[in-house]
Amino acid sequence: MDIGVTGKTSICGLIGDPVEHTMSPAMHNAAYRQMGLDYVYLPFRVRAEELGKAITGMRALNLRGLNVTIPHKVAVIPVLDKLDPLAEKIGAVNTIVNDNGVLTGHNTDATGFLRALLEKGITPEGKNALVLGAGGASRAVSLILADSGVERLEILNRLEELDWAHKLAASINQSYQTNAKASELTRQELVDIMERTNFDILVNATSVGMTPDVDNTPVDADLIQPGLVVFDVVYNPLKTRLLRDAEAAGAGTVSGIEMLAWQGALAFEKWTGQEAPLDLMRNKAIRLLEKHAD
Repeated sequence: MDIGVTGKTSICGLIGDPVEHTMSPAMHNAAYRQMGLDYVYLPFRVRAEELGKAITGMRALNLRGLNVTIPHKVAVIPVLDKLDPLAEKIGAVNTIVNDNGVLTGHNTDATGFLRALLEKGITPEGKNALVLGAGGASRAVSLILADSGVERLEILNRLEELDWAHKLAASINQSYQTNAKASELTRQELVDIMERTNFDILVNATSVGMTPDVDNTPVDADLIQPGLVVFDVVYNPLKTRLLRDAEAAGAGTVSGIEMLAWQGALAFEKWTGQEAPLDLMRNKAIRLLEKHAD
């Protein structure tokens, strides 16, 4: 049923800059309608210098929850009251829950990635994983893989930010039993590493292949072998060149739309206390992407 906004309506939303192309309002508001919940989800463009004021406003207006996107995922941490253990390890927050003025930061990007893997029957424990990139997405992915018990983790990043990869690997080795290493992301390094190690999981946590750069891929097709699971966090386009090449090679694939849907569903559950209609949220995001592609 259609729920009108009243003085009792719980307000959730997204803060970031930009927010014009977000699919989260459509996903969440469709879920609220289906579940008959008196909630509404709104996007808020918040400039970096206004972040502290925005969080003060969240308290003052008693917003139930916020998603946090670029460029605020790290900067928001000092203005929150507490972090859940995983968000603290990752050092980034994408979901805030407001419990009577106490603001807790969570990272459902990481748990969303893991749930997307598990939903496909892929358990990271004891596996070897190769992660491309060392930015925010890679940090969430790499930490949750280590937290889930991967045996070996190789993190590759471009030379200009190679120190990010080294710091991330060092942080993981300090906290987990995982054997984490960092290297420069080049074609030759990929060839050498994939010849040396039998990887079970490959994750593209870079923006390579994202619309409009749809003909590009971070991994040449001839390096992808059957038995490998390729997870591309890029969700626009729905099927990147990397995923098309992986399918053609007989490898398993997981689309970034799965991580997007799961991170949204997990945030929904933290705010509402209800099980999220995951399929509805996923399908809503897919339809929006298909519409934009047309």
